[in-house]
Amino acid sequence: MPRDPLIGLVGKPSAGKSSTLNSLTDASSKVGNFPFTTIDPQRAIGYLQIDCACTRYNLTDKCKPNYGSCDNGRRSVPIELLDVAGLVPGAHEGKGLGNKFLDDLRHADALIHVVDASGTTDAEGKVTRGYDPSVDIAWLRSEIVAWIRGNLMTKWGSIKRRHIAVKATAVETLQNQFSGYGSTSAVVARTLDKLGLKEPLEEWSDETIDRVVNAFTDEKFPTVIALNKIDHPDADKNIAKIAKQQDPNSIVLCSAISEIFLRKMAKQGYIRYTEGSEFVDTREDLIADGDPDGGGLKELDEKNKNRIENLKDMVLYRFGSTGVVHVLTKAAEILGLVPVFPVRNIATFGAGGVGEGMGSNKGVFRDCVLVKKGSTVGDVARKVMGDAPIAYIEGAGGLRVAEDQLVGVGKNDILSFKVGK
Repeated sequence: MPRDPLIGLVGKPSAGKSSTLNSLTDASSKVGNFPFTTIDPQRAIGYLQIDCACTRYNLTDKCKPNYGSCDNGRRSVPIELLDVAGLVPGAHEGKGLGNKFLDDLRHADALIHVVDASGTTDAEGKVTRGYDPSVDIAWLRSEIVAWIRGNLMTKWGSIKRRHIAVKATAVETLQNQFSGYGSTSAVVARTLDKLGLKEPLEEWSDETIDRVVNAFTDEKFPTVIALNKIDHPDADKNIAKIAKQQDPNSIVLCSAISEIFLRKMAKQGYIRYTEGSEFVDTREDLIADGDPDGGGLKELDEKNKNRIENLKDMVLYRFGSTGVVHVLTKAAEILGLVPVFPVRNIATFGAGGVGEGMGSNKGVFRDCVLVKKGSTVGDVARKVMGDAPIAYIEGAGGLRVAEDQLVGVGKNDILSFKVGK
């Protein structure tokens, strides 16, 4: 199944980006328990948690995804991630791996900026104390804006002359320039609509161009700020400062190293832990709750027992979770992603034919695709079926739906595509 869109992870060295992405173990053993699975040095498959359609029809025990997993209606859906390496000040001037960083960045539909909230690494990732991490947030954006503006201004005279000669619209002219960043005409149109510019493109001042580039950056590269290392004693003051400067809805507090440790201990059979939860059960906890076998868990040594207790106090109970799972959830939220469930048999929600009973042992809701808010039924058909000719499309209840109808959570999000002319 297609795994669009692509979410890029960025962050300076030692901010914790590698911990967030690369250090999480292979998901093949229990896919739903690991939000990131590395598939090559730069690409990875993340698992976004959503509410599955199986809960609406009391079929949670029959749900068998082809990709990801579904645990009692909480579904883990694959989404592709990109590790964007080389973030250092001056990237737009080619410093460090700047050219590669920006070239990789352009493929992303949204960004997750992993920021060291502890202030214990400087701008280049070297160990220090008292560094202001809000600076990192500002210069990531400034690097992107400087890159786009620099490319635009080097040929602005030619752009204006061509714009006048061919009598193009501002959207057409800018899309010709911004297509290299993975833009679309719709993205450019939304950018200009938000600005409400009155003057024609050929009369734009430098100030107007700056406004356009900044607005385009916001539209093309919406960013989640993942404030990492929240368990460090210096993190609180930095988090408070950043919260006043940035949109609170773009911020997620997290401790990637805590999440990695908990999952490692759970996999080795020392604790019971569900990703995204604030609760951790040890053998002693379960025995105290009346389970004489302690859930079959292994006995913790004193060192790990103390570490887990500290982690509970400093992270889980204080913040509600390690935050790692919520980073992807927030990225999906800012992109407005809608899960859609293609099925072959709309009556049974299965992959088989008409003889298949409701919730057969072949499983229901085998597939799920993520589409952007505002997508139509026809958009989903092309994403799932490609160029195959579609005779008609059925929605839940067997009702036919038109290709121009919008999809949304609970609305036209269970679809069966009938091939034919």
